[in-house]
Amino acid sequence: MRALIIMLFIVVGCTKKDNVLLVQNKGSDTLVNLAQAWAEAYKDIKPGVAIAVSGGGSGTGIAALINGTVDIANSSRAMKEEERLEAKNNNGKEINEFIVGMDALAVFVHPKNPLQGMTLEEVACIYGEGGKCVHWSDVRGTVVPGCKDNKIIRVSRQSNSGTYQYFREAILGKKRDLKLGSMDLNGSRESIDLVEKTPCAIGYSGMGYLNPHVRAVCIQKTADAECVMPTIDTAIKKSYPISRELYMYTSGVPSAEVQAYMEWTQSDIAREITIKAGYVPAPKR
Repeated sequence: MRALIIMLFIVVGCTKKDNVLLVQNKGSDTLVNLAQAWAEAYKDIKPGVAIAVSGGGSGTGIAALINGTVDIANSSRAMKEEERLEAKNNNGKEINEFIVGMDALAVFVHPKNPLQGMTLEEVACIYGEGGKCVHWSDVRGTVVPGCKDNKIIRVSRQSNSGTYQYFREAILGKKRDLKLGSMDLNGSRESIDLVEKTPCAIGYSGMGYLNPHVRAVCIQKTADAECVMPTIDTAIKKSYPISRELYMYTSGVPSAEVQAYMEWTQSDIAREITIKAGYVPAPKR
């Protein structure tokens, strides 16, 4: 039975189509734009290898890796110990982790919203279970033009999102949850689009998704701390309070083709693409 499982994993790994080796890469919506840009550049460098990139969320990518249906899982959070154990039980291989970049998780509002900054406690007051910030006036007396009743519309992500899980833990800790009643969307782009069209709204995403039609607020770790904007520089220094690593995972030691690609993601060309996408290159391995 174990031999059959291993054979199945070999079959669903890298496959060839029209003499091109296809590497399946799935997961984080935070990483999907960067991963697609890398894949586009890589096909010119290695024409015989195609990186097929799809999103769906960090949890989706990790589940696919555990099930053996992808070669690389993208994730905006670290894999959990139970996920690593499940993967090993399924295919007998340890998970191999690659830190491929860093990100500042931006909290953003509609451009009409006059609020410039928030503490982590104020963000928790809006999003956290038991938080009493229901109207914008509950946050520094803010009044938002065009926002009926001045009521906060919380835009969040679905629970399979690594961004959702990281945001919840970074803002609320491990024992507290987000409160019900938010608008839970599939991806970062959808979150940005909704806030852009909704003066009452607040959302969060990787800083690489920000555009001129929404506005990030600066974040203070505590009320007496400096208010810091999400930027490449503050992510590198980790002075921005909601900074995080971005990951790619393989099951066991990668194949030669996948290993070559993972090494290329740390090349000067790939690092330039990372910066253009709005993220911070990982320290070179």
